[in-house]
Amino acid sequence: MMGWITIILFILLAETKNDRELKFARTVIFTVEEINRDSKLLPGMTLGYRLYNGCGSENLVEDINTILDIFCLYPTFFRTVPSDRFQIIALLKLMEYFDWRWVGIIHSPSMYATQATTEFIKEAKKEGICVEYMKSFSRSSTTSDSITTAEIIRSSSSKVVLLFMSLSYTKAFLKIMEGRNITGKQWLGSESWITQTDLASATRKSILQGAMGFAIPEASIPGLAEFLLNLKPSDEPESAMIRAFWEDVFHCSFTPSNTSAMCNGTEDLRTISNDYTDMTEFRAVNNVYKAVYAVAHALHALLQCRNASNPTTGKQCVNMKDIQPKQNGDTVAQYDLVNWQMREDGSVEIIPRSVCREPCPPGTRKAINKRKPICCFDCFECPEGTISNQTNAPECLICPPEFWPNDRKDQCLPKPTEYLSYKEIMGALLTIFCCLGVFLSLLTSIIFLVHKETPIVKANNSELSFLLLFSLKLCFLCSLTFIGRPSDWSCMLRHTAFGITFVLCISCVLGKTIVVLMAFRATLPGSNVMKWFGPPQQRLSVLAFTLVQVVICILWLTINPPFPNRNMNYYKEKIILECALGSAIGFWAVLGYIGLLALMCFILAFLARKLPDSFNEAKFITFSMLIFCAVWITFIPAYVSSPGKFTVAVEIFAILASSFGLLICIFVPKCYIMIFKPEQNSKKHMMGKIPSRTL
Repeated sequence: MMGWITIILFILLAETKNDRELKFARTVIFTVEEINRDSKLLPGMTLGYRLYNGCGSENLVEDINTILDIFCLYPTFFRTVPSDRFQIIALLKLMEYFDWRWVGIIHSPSMYATQATTEFIKEAKKEGICVEYMKSFSRSSTTSDSITTAEIIRSSSSKVVLLFMSLSYTKAFLKIMEGRNITGKQWLGSESWITQTDLASATRKSILQGAMGFAIPEASIPGLAEFLLNLKPSDEPESAMIRAFWEDVFHCSFTPSNTSAMCNGTEDLRTISNDYTDMTEFRAVNNVYKAVYAVAHALHALLQCRNASNPTTGKQCVNMKDIQPKQNGDTVAQYDLVNWQMREDGSVEIIPRSVCREPCPPGTRKAINKRKPICCFDCFECPEGTISNQTNAPECLICPPEFWPNDRKDQCLPKPTEYLSYKEIMGALLTIFCCLGVFLSLLTSIIFLVHKETPIVKANNSELSFLLLFSLKLCFLCSLTFIGRPSDWSCMLRHTAFGITFVLCISCVLGKTIVVLMAFRATLPGSNVMKWFGPPQQRLSVLAFTLVQVVICILWLTINPPFPNRNMNYYKEKIILECALGSAIGFWAVLGYIGLLALMCFILAFLARKLPDSFNEAKFITFSMLIFCAVWITFIPAYVSSPGKFTVAVEIFAILASSFGLLICIFVPKCYIMIFKPEQNSKKHMMGKIPSRTL
C-alpha cells in the first residue's frame, strides 16, 4: 500500500530575491522526485517536502540547534556540511605550513561567525598562532565604522587576514572595502564564500588576488542542471517567489505595467548569468542533495528494521533508550584547498590544478600506464558502438543492439530508422513516375478504345492489347507498394503482386507473339492452324501461364512469407526497415518464372522478326523483350549489392523501366499512326496493297 512521508527542510528562502537560495529549494524538489522514481529506495512510499522561509538568515539553523539541544534531540540532527571545527583545524594547518603566525580576523556578528572565531582563537593559541586584531563587521555599519575597519586592516603589521563570514556579509564587506587602497594582504576565507567567483571584479583584484581557503568538495549531480534551467513560472499560488524571480532576471512583469514588458513565461534561463543559472560547480548544492538522501536512507532503514510489528525482516531496530545526546550527526569532513588567481579582466580561476593527467572525460576510458606513475594514466576514446557516461570510467559500455553512441560517445541514443519514404526526393520521384506510367497506360487504353473498329487495332488482336494495357497499369501500381514503411501486408503484397502482374503482362505479349506466328502460317495454302489458337485458346494460355505464378506465390506465402525486418547488420549506426524475403527460393522462383516466359517471348519474337511487313509487330515485341531482359539481367547484381533503401529503389526502377519499355515499344507506334497518320490506318495498307512502311 502506498504511503506518504513528508520531510521538513529549512531552506533559507529570503523574502527579497536570493538566487542561490532558490537554487537550493529547487534542488530539494529535484532530489525528492529522483528518490520517488527509485523503486529500491523507500518502496511503496512517496516522499514529500515542505520548504519554509528562513528570511535569508543563517541564524535560523542556530536557533533550531539551540532548541534541539535543550530538549536533547541532537541525535536526530544530521548535517551534511562538516562542523566548522574541522574547517578551523584545516585553516590552522595551512597557516602552520606557510609559517603565518601573526593574523587578523574580520567576522560578522552572527552566531555562526562569532562562535567560529572564538573557536579559532582558542585553537590558534595551542598552535602558537597569535591574533593581532578581531573586528566585527555588520551590514548596517556606518561609514565611520567602515573607514575604521579599513584603516585597521591597512595599518596592521599582520599580513594575513581571515575573513570569517557568510556570503551575504562578504558581498557587503567587499563592496565597502574596494577602493580603500588595501594591498599586500593575504586573505583567507571561510567555505561559505571562498568559491563564489561572482565576488571577483577588477576593482577587487588587490584584495582577492591569491586568496585561499577550504571549500566543500566539488560534486557531479546528473540531470540537476537541466532541471534547474528548465524552470518555468506557473499560475500556482506557491510559485509567487518564482514569478518574482522571473520578473527580476528578465526585467518584465506578469501584470500590465507601463515600465516593463510583459513576461510570457517562455524566456530562456540559459541566457541569464546569476547564482541560480551558474552550473559550473555544485559544491553547496550537493549538501542539499545529500541532506534529502540522508533523510530518505534513514527512513528506509527505519522501515526495514526488525521490531515488534515487523519481527521477521531486516536488522534489529535501535533502542531509543540507548541513544545519548552526545551522539551528534556530524558527517565526515572533506575539503578542497582553494586558491584565487585573478585575471586581467577581474575574473577569477579557482583551484589551479596540478595533475599529471586531467581526468578522462565521458566518452573515453581510463587505462593505467605501467611505465608511468599511477597518476599519469592514459585516456582512450571508446571504440565504435560503445560509450562511457562517467569520468575516469575503467571500461566502455556496449550500447544495446537498437542503440548507437552519440558523437561524444557518452550516451546511447536510439538508432535512426531508414526506409524508402514518399516524403524524400527519391521516393517522391519514383512515385511520380509510377503515376505517369498509369496515366500513359490509361491514355493508350482510351486511344485504342476510341479506335477499336479500325484495322490497326483489329489486326493486332485487340483483346490481348486491352488485357496487356490493363496488366501494365497493375505493374505501375504495384511499384507503389514498395514505397513507405514496411508492414506485414505490404511485404506480402509487394512481391506477390509484382510477380503475378508481370506474368500476366508477359503472358499477353507471348500470346500476341504466338498470334503473329500463327497468322503467318494461316496465310499458307491449305493451312488451318488459326483454329488451334483462336481467341478461346489465347485467353486460356494467358490464364494458364498466370495461374502457375499464382500457385508459386501461394506456396511462398504459405510456407515462409516475406515479413518486415529491422536490419541492423548492414549499417552499424542506423536500422534498415526492410521486407525480408522469408523464403529466398520463393522469391527467385517468382523471378525465374518471369524470366523464363520473357525468354520464350524473346525467342519467338526474334524468329518472327523477318515475316512480311503486314505482321512486323514482332519487331517491336523483340525490341521490347530485349529491353525487358537487359533491365532484369542488370537488376540481379544491382539488387544484391545495393544497401538499405536503395535495394528497394533498384527493384522499383527495374519494374518501371521494363514496364515503360513494353508500353513504348508496343503501343506508341500504333498510337502515332492512329493520331498523326490516320491514312495508314486502313485495311488496304494493313494488307500491303499500298507500298509503305507498315506495322
